Amino acid sequence: MTNYDLIIIGAGPAGLTAAVYSARFKIKTLVLGSLPGGLAGEAHEVCNFPSYGKISGMELMMKMVKQVQDLGVQIKSEEVENIKQGKTFEIKTKKNSYTAKKLIIATGSERRKLNAPREKELLGKGISYCATCDSGFYKDKIVAVIGGGDAALTASLLLSRFAKKVYIIYRKDKFSRGDPTWVDQAEKTKNIEFIFNSEITNLFGKSSLEEIEINGKEKIKVDGLFIEVGSVPNTKLAEMLKLKLSHGYIEVDKNQKTNVDGVYAAGDITNNPLKQIVTACAEGAIASQTAYKELQGGKK
Repeated sequence: MTNYDLIIIGAGPAGLTAAVYSARFKIKTLVLGSLPGGLAGEAHEVCNFPSYGKISGMELMMKMVKQVQDLGVQIKSEEVENIKQGKTFEIKTKKNSYTAKKLIIATGSERRKLNAPREKELLGKGISYCATCDSGFYKDKIVAVIGGGDAALTASLLLSRFAKKVYIIYRKDKFSRGDPTWVDQAEKTKNIEFIFNSEITNLFGKSSLEEIEINGKEKIKVDGLFIEVGSVPNTKLAEMLKLKLSHGYIEVDKNQKTNVDGVYAAGDITNNPLKQIVTACAEGAIASQTAYKELQGGKK
């Protein structure tokens, strides 16, 4: 069993930034994350991260991964299965066991499901949660995107480069959550059509998706449906550690401390309101600094 001062669970922007700071603090650190880059890595275009006018989410995340590795911090693609708390924290994955004096939980969030009939059955057969991953398969085809936030808008813009027609389906009468810049771009894109006040009520197709049903009556022929209806926090480890939650998110103070001594949280998993790459990075930095101070015997 390998012992560490700090184990960071999650390899998205929050976890990777925490690792950069812990390396500079010379804390013996390990990063555990089943998906380096997290959901941020799926963003086809990031335009609001300082220093880059425009960069893909995957490229940005790979730069962070390289920086962490160059600083000597190991990143292991292992999923945590169990955590036991004693004098130290014992972390078990399918492959190994580790101990840590401090933990940073940066497990982020996962795609919210639409929960439509046959959604699971047609996954990978016309149903997708990642436009960045799958847009290239829909060249000259007809696709729909459901959702009303930035993820839906940017997915639609990416898909418009490949598909001959893109429908954006949203349950409200206007985009109340999307960045106005993305809304403007979508409105100016000729092969994007908006369908407001609508929800998908059924999915049809034999071996792959062929049609979607809107509001229980209208049917639209599509080759693909991209589900962009938000995300839900990954709370499995939080529940295991009995961390206090607020609406499913880990409650933290200004120093990213949770209600459990020695456990900090950062990124989309926390109850801080703004869910952005840049704020996740900030929270990761703060969590790492707090862990460092407490490891040095500073005020808790």
